[in-house]
Amino acid sequence: MSLLEVSNLTISFGGLRAVDSFNLQIKKGQLYGLIGPNGAGKTTVFNLLTGVYKPNEGIVRLDSQDITGMKTIEINKAGIARTFQNIRLFRNLTVLDNVKAGLHNNYRYTAIEGILRLPRYYKTERRMNEKAMELLEVFGLDEEAGCLASNLPYGKQRKLEIARALATEPKLLLLDEPAAGMNPNETGELMDTIRFVRDRFDMTILLIEHDMKLVSGICEELTVLNFGRILTQGETAEVLNDPQVITAYLGE
Repeated sequence: MSLLEVSNLTISFGGLRAVDSFNLQIKKGQLYGLIGPNGAGKTTVFNLLTGVYKPNEGIVRLDSQDITGMKTIEINKAGIARTFQNIRLFRNLTVLDNVKAGLHNNYRYTAIEGILRLPRYYKTERRMNEKAMELLEVFGLDEEAGCLASNLPYGKQRKLEIARALATEPKLLLLDEPAAGMNPNETGELMDTIRFVRDRFDMTILLIEHDMKLVSGICEELTVLNFGRILTQGETAEVLNDPQVITAYLGE
């Protein structure tokens, strides 16, 4: 059964069609890759899926729910979380507080309860701390819980961003170039992390990536974009041996 179904998704900026008639189906539990040359429209697709942009045409369904045109926060509550090519952490907050920021969809107290420090405030904060620490422990970040996010090494900042996204309890996790800026050792560790997240959280993952070693090592299926249109789709090995794909990358 498909978790994500995208039909005829299209957006134009001025006279340019940045994404043109984009179609995609991703099964529950799948590790799926979206690749293509720079400027192909990959991040624009992510922005459409997460409500940053509203499509001119097309439909997006998540677990059979039509989420087309919803606001970003509504789409997040429906079950899509993402990370970014340029890491977006709350750099002046602690590692723990970054993860707690992702928990507010599911743990709430009123402003009055917070200001007056009523019992529900303390109870909710305790539960959030426990849940956040559980996630940090999963990623080996529990010992850095009190550190500022900005003080973490680059690879650990990537892990923290993923942990914060998972705190929203998504059905689908979007990773935008998670290996960007990583050395080969960090990339290998990231591959293990992504596989672990899929298995540990029974997560469906869609990722944008330029590192073909990572793509070929973890993605089960791929869609290739070029100039906003789908070039080809299918199983990873078949797609990466497609002459059209090789030409698109050589021409980048």
